[in-house]
Amino acid sequence: MPLKHALKLYLLLCLLLFSLAACDLVPTTSSNGSPGNTSTTTPTQPSEQGTPQLNTWYRGAPGVEVRYEDWKSPGNNEDTVTIVRFDLRHISLSVAYQPTKPLSMGEWMRKEHATTIINGGYFDNQNNATALVISNGQSFGTSYNGFGGMLSVDNQGHIDLRSLSERPYDPNNEQLQQATQSSPMLVLHSKATQFNTDAAGSRRSIVAIDKQGRLLFIASPGTAFSLGELEDLLVGSDLSIDRALNLDGGASTGLYVSAGSQQVAIDSITDLLLVIVAKTK
Repeated sequence: MPLKHALKLYLLLCLLLFSLAACDLVPTTSSNGSPGNTSTTTPTQPSEQGTPQLNTWYRGAPGVEVRYEDWKSPGNNEDTVTIVRFDLRHISLSVAYQPTKPLSMGEWMRKEHATTIINGGYFDNQNNATALVISNGQSFGTSYNGFGGMLSVDNQGHIDLRSLSERPYDPNNEQLQQATQSSPMLVLHSKATQFNTDAAGSRRSIVAIDKQGRLLFIASPGTAFSLGELEDLLVGSDLSIDRALNLDGGASTGLYVSAGSQQVAIDSITDLLLVIVAKTK
């Protein structure tokens, strides 16, 4: 072989060997830009596998965050609870009530075009609310007197959660556009309240306000906690809860979220005639 051709072949072989070696020095990347086949998550987005980390706030729509926590009572009852936290500057709140036509959670979401829905207060066997409900300025039922609590929105759009024994409802001097009442108050001024109830565990729904004035919807879909256990867990949590109201639970417990990347679907077992609706502005 002529020397000139041999040199060319030698140079080509060297170039090929160098290229192969370089390939070993450069790691491959996954779709999220991390080395090799590993997958990392940021503090604000679920993992690619769709299983979110516990005790992490995940941002959805503006002013809407979702978090999952594993709660365990002293009696070793345990459940994974879902918590939705709202910045009140970014949402509007309403109460939807259809005593003659209860809907599933999914149907309510589609009807209301909601960001988040949680079930409301109690209703009887005739599908009538057992306490005051105000939906878009129209009142139904009678207010609890001396017990329970109320989530409300006044005609200025101000959202409030209060104890009715501490601040009774006064229809003559309050102009509310939305309201639902339930019982018992679980937390008041960051302390557990006193109430009479049985010790049975059940599915639970809670609405709360934290010390920073943010609104929280909380759902425990397992039949894990009594109300006494639940109030202790709320007070002992890191959620900085100032006040919390128990909503109708059991077969009624339901929580849906559709907020950007955050999608939650905890279905109620029964259709619901009363729900609390949050929408981003």
